[in-house]
Amino acid sequence: MAPFFRSVRFRLALRISLAAFALAIGLPLAASPNQKERLAPQFIPGEVFHYQIESHTINTVKTSTPIADPESGSRSTQTLDLLVRLDVLSPMPGSAPGSTRFRVTYEKSHAEAESDAFDPTGPSFEDQYSRIEGRSFDFTLGPEGKITEIKGLDAIFPNRATAEPAYSWIDGLFPQRAFPSGGISPGRKWKSERDVTGMPLDDLVWLSDSTYLRNEACAAAPVVPGASANVSASPPSACATILVHYQMSRRGSAGSDATPSGYRQNGLRTSGTWLGSGNSLDSFSLSTGLLVSSTENGTQDVDYKITSASSGSSIRRKGRVQSQLIITLVPDSH
Repeated sequence: MAPFFRSVRFRLALRISLAAFALAIGLPLAASPNQKERLAPQFIPGEVFHYQIESHTINTVKTSTPIADPESGSRSTQTLDLLVRLDVLSPMPGSAPGSTRFRVTYEKSHAEAESDAFDPTGPSFEDQYSRIEGRSFDFTLGPEGKITEIKGLDAIFPNRATAEPAYSWIDGLFPQRAFPSGGISPGRKWKSERDVTGMPLDDLVWLSDSTYLRNEACAAAPVVPGASANVSASPPSACATILVHYQMSRRGSAGSDATPSGYRQNGLRTSGTWLGSGNSLDSFSLSTGLLVSSTENGTQDVDYKITSASSGSSIRRKGRVQSQLIITLVPDSH
């Protein structure tokens, strides 16, 4: 889930503090602790949902190259606000049983960025995201929760690295893949792990410790003017609140080769470290299993080098990335 820090918001810290207070004084739960919940949405073709996506990233990573670039920056911030529409489609022919096909449409998009780098030739972050309103792409959610068959995203963002803020939130919509299969009840704790792919270092993994805090009334979500109608159940009234602590680490010994196969095939070698940690506070509808809200804060510390096996020249990146991601289910505005 991932890849979210927003300086003007302190909702995560406040909500975690309230959760700890409620547990400490023994406030009653909305359901029996012995009642197990299976928070697995059953999506039906034709359903439509809207989510508000807010992300903020502070990047203080410095890149060192063989040729010094006085225009290269070391600090940048990016803020992105999206209103996305999710249409549930019929599965593609040949898809695994239990798969669900979705179409994402960007109904609203606003971006802001600041950087001490200077690039007079490339389009700005703001310009790229101002052009995505009305654009769509499709993806498939497999029966085990894996995102596959992403189609149409490359037409919107030819550079996948630039597109990362526009689609990385999708993983956050379906965290139930890491839930215990037998159901969960208030007070339950469990561990899970998820491989991190597409990175310059191999064998990275997210390790998560989750706690089902309690059941409570779902927080009221803002109505977004201009959003088309949701074809779904009535707004949820009761939610399961789950707190997740996570960290990124690398399998294997510290001295083992960290080069992914794709880099190796291109005559490159990689080495170094990539560490991360954070928290997520999520609410799920007890009636539908849908994610109602999620606030995730994380920090990643990177220090890695990419070296040409033939020439020995290298590029090194070192620094910190702080991020926050807020996902909110938007109710029908009609």
